[in-house]
Amino acid sequence: MRLSDRRFALYLMTPAALFLAVFVAYPLLRLVADSFYKISPLAGGSREFIGLANYAEAFTSEAFMGAGWRTLAYTLIVVTLEFSLGLGMALLFTALGKRSQIWRTVFLYPLMIAPIVAGLLWKFLMIDNFGLVGTLLHRAGLVSDPNQIGWLSDPSIVLFSVAIPDIWLTTSFMCLVLFAGLQNIPGDLIEAARLDGARAPALLFRIILPLLRPVIAVALVVRGIDAARAFDVILIQTNGGPDSASETMSLLIYRTMIRFGDPGLASAMGTIYLIAMLAVAFVAVTTIWRPGKDS
Repeated sequence: MRLSDRRFALYLMTPAALFLAVFVAYPLLRLVADSFYKISPLAGGSREFIGLANYAEAFTSEAFMGAGWRTLAYTLIVVTLEFSLGLGMALLFTALGKRSQIWRTVFLYPLMIAPIVAGLLWKFLMIDNFGLVGTLLHRAGLVSDPNQIGWLSDPSIVLFSVAIPDIWLTTSFMCLVLFAGLQNIPGDLIEAARLDGARAPALLFRIILPLLRPVIAVALVVRGIDAARAFDVILIQTNGGPDSASETMSLLIYRTMIRFGDPGLASAMGTIYLIAMLAVAFVAVTTIWRPGKDS
């Protein structure tokens, strides 16, 4: 590349670099820096350096550890169901070919709804006493009492209940990504495997899924990170209740910062949270995608 070409490339990269520096790098550095201080917003924002004390308090906090496990469980529920449903719909749309165009468009409609609106909608559908879900189950004869299942009031199932709007919203995203990946698999390869006697399970697990590994890795990482930081869809349904049974890491950090007025501890929790998500994303990419091992 000639010098003038390099200079032109630098000019093109400068706006993006400045944007990342101001809106990504600086907030992250400020987050890490604040985690080493005791900050008192009510005392004029006074700062006292306390080293790793915030991190020690976070790791010894039952609320923090509980929120971490609930975040992991919530993420696994959401991503597992979204991937299973999305893959099934993507395979169905691929089999239907051009006949699935209208259905693909309809299937994308939930993506157009804001998460807080979806959370409010499903809250009214599952709420005790007059929720439509309980009424339909009762009329179908599956439960004896419409209020038998406390979707948003039973601590044992509330985490699954608050995950339903998230699954409903973004299964279509998973389907869209996987459907695009399926279009890049050569049809001749599938046809040759069928002629060799390969049945549907063998086609799926020995040909389709291995060829979809890069697409699956990207989809799982993107949706996993997005699900792990779920906030508004849970806040509007249960506000983290009952008894903190649906309080994920995002809600705990929010409470620590806003309600309890401890930015230093909230920054330490946020830093740990960020490192954990980066580690999980790295493991997912290297194990599922396995870059450098595929041709």
